Order: sequence, then C-alpha cells, then structure tokens
Amino acid sequence: MPKHVRKGDQVIVTAGDYKGQTGEVLEIITKTDRVLVKGVNVRKRHVRPTQLNPQGGIITKEMPIHISNVSPIAEGRATRVRFESREDGSKHRVAVRDGQSFGEIRGPKK
Repeated sequence: MPKHVRKGDQVIVTAGDYKGQTGEVLEIITKTDRVLVKGVNVRKRHVRPTQLNPQGGIITKEMPIHISNVSPIAEGRATRVRFESREDGSKHRVAVRDGQSFGEIRGPKK
C-alpha cells in the first residue's frame, strides 16, 4: 500500500503530545507503520560505557511515532495526499490542498 509520506519530506504532527511540531522524515519503519521525524519525540537515554563509547553518559535520540499522526506540509499547513498516474504510467503524489506535486512514486511501466 502506498504511503503518504516518504523519507526527506517535511511533515507536521497532527495528533498526540507533539501536535503542531514540524520536521523532516528521517526514516520510515514499514513493519510497524512508524516514522522518525527530526526534532520530534526526542527522548534521553542513559548509556553505559562500551568499547565504542568509553565515556557513556546520556544521549538524546528521536523515537518513532505512528505514520497516521503526521501529514505532509503544503502552504505551511497539513494536507492530505492524492496519488495520480501520468500518461507514461508513472505515479506521483499530489497535495489535495493546492495541487503541489511531491515527487515520483515509481518509474514508468515497461
């Protein structure tokens, strides 16, 4: 099933504790339908010293949020996404709000 957001998209959080915050999608976890958004849902983790990190300490990292709680940004506001096919058979994502294209989904059919 096609997803409404992709890696590198600018998104806004539409529900939950971080509602209204924006950021870039760093990673999509398809197995659990979650996304990592830069600067959103940041948690602190206490790390013990290891050979790779001999100092140990407290690190901050983004934790995943559900993909249904984010929407792409068009005109500075959240928008839904429509999938359209072109004459050559390729698909692309289009913002419902203003018709802005978000990019190719896949190449032309052969």
